[in-house]
Amino acid sequence: MSYLDRIAECNNHDPALYRSFRVAGRRVGWLRRPFLERLRDFPEVFQIDADAVRLDPRLDDFEIRSEALDGVLRALAGDGAIPGWRGEQYPVATGFTEPPLMQMERAATPLFGVRAYGVHVNGFVRDRGEIKLWVARRSQAKSSYPGELDNFVAGGQPIGIGLLENVIKEAAEEADVPAAIAARAVAVGSLSYCHEIADGDYPGGLKPDVIFVYDLELPADFEPRNTDGEIDKFYLWSLGEAMAATRETSDFKYNCALVNIDFFMRHGALDPDSEPDYLDIARGLRGLPDKTASP
Repeated sequence: MSYLDRIAECNNHDPALYRSFRVAGRRVGWLRRPFLERLRDFPEVFQIDADAVRLDPRLDDFEIRSEALDGVLRALAGDGAIPGWRGEQYPVATGFTEPPLMQMERAATPLFGVRAYGVHVNGFVRDRGEIKLWVARRSQAKSSYPGELDNFVAGGQPIGIGLLENVIKEAAEEADVPAAIAARAVAVGSLSYCHEIADGDYPGGLKPDVIFVYDLELPADFEPRNTDGEIDKFYLWSLGEAMAATRETSDFKYNCALVNIDFFMRHGALDPDSEPDYLDIARGLRGLPDKTASP
């Protein structure tokens, strides 16, 4: 196993399985062919042809589109097609800085192949010159990826909230980090991937997503404590331990492995002299531009 295996796990989609999803003439997502058949039950909302699934053009502004789609999603959730309803709205747009065309329930974004954004925070300390990385283990009660290893703090980026604001909020909820400390988090880049969720796995569909990555150096005596029930335990690992777990196992949630690899590279633990796949790894961490690209 290798770091490239972790990257491949995040970019495992088959383009032949998808049809584009368009709103106001613009491509905003991708639909698995079996799922789009479910949408034929809502002809007042969707137009389906051989090339694409289109939101009815008569739904012509943000509020009207969002309301119409929400009715569809609630009906699908009632039938069990959208498990794990979050009650959290995500923007639907052609790029991160583009005005959203509508909003949709977070749990539904993979089913529509809509690009979602998130923030992931590397929490680390320095111990006598050595960097140590805080690692979280997800709760066994979570509906998605229960019990898997995770980054120190991570969360999706809902509509109407700034990135650093979200970092501070998630840090308080997941690790009980005081706002004054969380606000020191430094934006260090972004990662992208296009991950197909296997049939039968939660929640199904495609995730052509982008992660905004932050580094947060913590006080040496800081002890994280989860407050929202999403994390079972925290570990403080040496970089060697974190590198081995990332490279040799699939214990980390698939996209968290990318964040780890990026951290190892930026902090010099993974370097081009010792890693023959260095350039391929660097390219693989940033597989998508900030536009709704073809899967």
